[in-house]
Amino acid sequence: MSYLLSLDIGTTSVKAGLFDSQGTCLATALEEYRLITPKADQVELDPATYWTASCNTLRSVLDQADIDRELVSALTVSSQGETLISLDEQGNPVRNAIIWMDNRAVSQVEKLKRTLGSNVYDITGIPEIVPTWPACKILWLKENEPENYDRTAKFMLVQDYLIYKLTGKFVTDGSISCTTLLFDIIHHDWWMESLNAIGLERSQLPAVQMAGSIAGNLISEAAQILGLHSVIPVVCGGMDQSVGAIGAGNIEEGVVSETTGAALAVQVCIQHPLIDPNRNTPVYVHSVTGRYLFVPVCPTAGMAFKWFKDNFVIPDAACQMSDDPTNYYELMNEMASQVPAGCDGLVMLPHLMGAFSPEANPFARGSFTGFTLHHRKEHFVRSIQEAVAFMLRQNIEAVQKVGVKVNEIRTSGGASRSQIWNQIKADVCGLPIVKLDNEDTGLVGDAILGGVATGVFPSISDACAVMVHTSTRIEPSDAVVEYEKYYRRYIDFEATTKTYFIRNYSD
Repeated sequence: MSYLLSLDIGTTSVKAGLFDSQGTCLATALEEYRLITPKADQVELDPATYWTASCNTLRSVLDQADIDRELVSALTVSSQGETLISLDEQGNPVRNAIIWMDNRAVSQVEKLKRTLGSNVYDITGIPEIVPTWPACKILWLKENEPENYDRTAKFMLVQDYLIYKLTGKFVTDGSISCTTLLFDIIHHDWWMESLNAIGLERSQLPAVQMAGSIAGNLISEAAQILGLHSVIPVVCGGMDQSVGAIGAGNIEEGVVSETTGAALAVQVCIQHPLIDPNRNTPVYVHSVTGRYLFVPVCPTAGMAFKWFKDNFVIPDAACQMSDDPTNYYELMNEMASQVPAGCDGLVMLPHLMGAFSPEANPFARGSFTGFTLHHRKEHFVRSIQEAVAFMLRQNIEAVQKVGVKVNEIRTSGGASRSQIWNQIKADVCGLPIVKLDNEDTGLVGDAILGGVATGVFPSISDACAVMVHTSTRIEPSDAVVEYEKYYRRYIDFEATTKTYFIRNYSD
């Protein structure tokens, strides 16, 4: 028997998992953290938070399982994409990480649009230059914090930073780096035209290797902190969306999955990266070698739900639920179930940090409209769930226009635990929603990649056969007919507010 450790660093939490070579999940652990929002369009976090939470969760799963730690074969790391971390010559953070949903680099977007021209999509798979991309953030640092820019020896992403802390190596892979606006997804290397536009040297970025490959072994300091031996290989997993797709069995053309975590992301496996003739659908490098993914992303989905919980649910319920705070989401699901489809006319836009797919608008804001004296808190909870379902349908329709056939949607992420939310998605999209035995698909995907990298499994497809299994299938209900009207109302509201947001929030 051998064991596989998984580490997946998300936007608002770190998860760790421990699996055996027969595909059984022996333990999981999660640690949440709060993001820092110094201004309305800025989101940051101390990089040390990632490291501390990672160590805590890895130690937790090892303690829970009480295994022979000599039999751990690999530790695989994956993370959110686009979050920028700057390190000095000694490998210490220069400043807070700039989180992927941060929109401060608006003026730098315009400069890069003028410099890089119209061939960006054909090289990077990125349909539009927006402040999300690390290239824009790096240029913002150069122009607004020159002292921090000058002190930076390496620019990296969250996965890269954790691998550095674990192995001492500065490495990345195409899956995690494909949305930096610095990466050529065709040649799997840094795009020198973009580096030159910013004034970056290749040496300021990590070395590129393949997702699913071994970055190095645990250094003794990290091994001592985790209680492991230092010969354990550390594997590059890739971006959480790609790794999660593997954990959902989405490794061949024809499979569609979605993740509702902090963000909403749809994953569609494709072989050829440039099949969208309109150049509108985001293309990522899959963590499966030789594959790509369409990945439309909406920045704040579960994040909007969590924001409502933190600000409007917990204070009211704290006195009666303080012994088990994990029940807050169950309470909100119960609240949503008390409200009819369409929320009695209440409509919500979940763009708390701008909109991206299927149409980018960094100036978009969250909005509720159509509420009256009749509406209660329960209506607002359900309206968030419906808004995320409407965004899911928008993006499913976008990939269908490219010629992708969608028969069902495999769901993962924290929201997949909600029966009411899954039913709303099925009714809005008119498609079955399929749950997985293990909804922590990022952890499953990491374990698969680690197992393949170290010879525990002969291939990713063989590993998926062992580790990926579907469970519940939620069919659309009669509410499909009603939701057609409510979806059109949402689309109308979004289109109507678009110019309003640009006019009033673009300064």
